[in-house]
Amino acid sequence: MCELLGMECNVPTDIVFSFAGLTARGGRKGPHADGWGLALYEGKAARTFMEPAAAADSPLAIFLRNHPIKTLLAIAHVRKRTRGHVSLSNTHPFCRELFGRHFVFAHNGTVKDVRRFALGRFQPIGTTDSERAFCALLHKLERRFKTYPSSKRAFFAAVSEMGAEIGQKGTFNFLLGDGEHLFARCATKLHHIIRRAPFRQATLADDDFRIDFSEVTTPSDRVAVVATMPLTSDEEWTVGTPGTMWVFGDGKLKATLQSR
Repeated sequence: MCELLGMECNVPTDIVFSFAGLTARGGRKGPHADGWGLALYEGKAARTFMEPAAAADSPLAIFLRNHPIKTLLAIAHVRKRTRGHVSLSNTHPFCRELFGRHFVFAHNGTVKDVRRFALGRFQPIGTTDSERAFCALLHKLERRFKTYPSSKRAFFAAVSEMGAEIGQKGTFNFLLGDGEHLFARCATKLHHIIRRAPFRQATLADDDFRIDFSEVTTPSDRVAVVATMPLTSDEEWTVGTPGTMWVFGDGKLKATLQSR
């Protein structure tokens, strides 16, 4: 199984601390050595960095840790191959245009019988069930909405409903970003934390890295972090309920929906 990492904030923030914890699991503290990727939004557009190699040994991953890029929304992934060979085309996160903006997607698990879903104009580049499921999800959204949805309630409900339908056969833990929101569906295992004032110190569970967030934040900052497993050893993370989906925006948990 792969591991997911998402961050959504109310002010531009770098993901260096959490990304360091994730990359440690990408071949050094965990078996997820078959590729890694990081997508950082700037408005409606996302810049992506990916390699079909272990994140723990990657000069590019180290470069990104040493040269932080601040963002309001980020999605990262370390891969342990289940379907599809190790290649750049099979490396998460995947990115496509819909409604004039980038949608970014990363998946943990296996989606069975995914070929039963229509894809429309969204065609996979690689051979994973994950990318095909992403294409199917976007096609469903494009058929449901002609433009970017003005009703957030309808939009959130649609992603939750479609995630449940696609994930009915298999395991469909995923992160989805649209430049404004971070969707996090829990099929089996997912956790989140929202860091806000009063900020305190935190220590990575898989790396000798500690930070005092009170020294790098303001009292009005809010940062939501989602991960497959908690990244820190001295913070309290919220455990996801299988068959539910979280939606984060502006550094807050905007909604928790049923997705089964």
